[in-house]
Amino acid sequence: MEWLQLSSEIIHNTIVYATALVLAMLGGLFSERSGVTNIALEGLMIVGAFTSAIIAYFAETSLQLGAMAPWLGLIAAIIAGIIFSLPHAVASVTFRADQVVSGVALNFLAIGLTLYISKIILNGSAQTPTLQNVFSKWAIPFLSDIPYLGNAIFTMYPTSFLMFAIVIASWFVLYKTRFGLRLRAVGEHPKAADSVAINVFKMRYIGVMMSGALAALGGATIVLTTTSNFSHNTISGQGYIALAALIFGKWRPIAGMFAALFFGIASALKPVFQIHGLTDYIPVDFIYIFPYALTLLVLAGFVGKTVGPAANGIPYQKGNR
Repeated sequence: MEWLQLSSEIIHNTIVYATALVLAMLGGLFSERSGVTNIALEGLMIVGAFTSAIIAYFAETSLQLGAMAPWLGLIAAIIAGIIFSLPHAVASVTFRADQVVSGVALNFLAIGLTLYISKIILNGSAQTPTLQNVFSKWAIPFLSDIPYLGNAIFTMYPTSFLMFAIVIASWFVLYKTRFGLRLRAVGEHPKAADSVAINVFKMRYIGVMMSGALAALGGATIVLTTTSNFSHNTISGQGYIALAALIFGKWRPIAGMFAALFFGIASALKPVFQIHGLTDYIPVDFIYIFPYALTLLVLAGFVGKTVGPAANGIPYQKGNR
């Protein structure tokens, strides 16, 4: 039964590592469904990770909040993500700037700004102290007792349960509500949406801000579950992998989730290989580059076959024909 145990570990680790990817993918989904390309998922995840680490640290040390500290860090990350996404919204929607350039600029700004603020707050340290209070795993009663499967699926961090709930909510909002219909309309044909009194600029602002909230939430889950602190390499390209999952999932929440889980397998294999001694046969360097190599291979094979929202990346100018 050793292979069952190994499979259980891989499934469990895949969900843990894919949680941040799924949330960031959903962030990109809402932005690009509204017609605004968002390359800044990496930067938004960095801001979310940094904010959650700082707020949770001071909440547990200065405010003595204990187990409530990570929840406060999670909420703070969402707020920070919304605020940090506003420059991208202003540049892309109001000033009709190049959306790719704006997103890349935010990515560079995020890593520089967070390290600068960290050194100011933490007396020159670019790495936050290790959090003593992070999320512990929740076990669903009875279901978690199922052999192998219980540990793989029904014993997870609360952020992973939250991720699955947000995926379902995102699908419902996009396809079963008036708001979702309007959001998709401005991303497909903004002129037609404008002709029926849908405020294109307002919907795109909302889409970008939702993107900031969800991507920052994804970054926060990494700090508050696995790393317990923030440093310059906490995110290390996961925002770009989330963007690849968005494309691979054809801008759909459920398909995007499975795409992110697919990419999550690459990260999940790293600790499994190390624990079971497989690094004696496979170079460690290969294990670390595997997630990024897999992303490149998938994009090279599928990116030309996917079609995103028709107006994605195209600035809208009211009254322009």
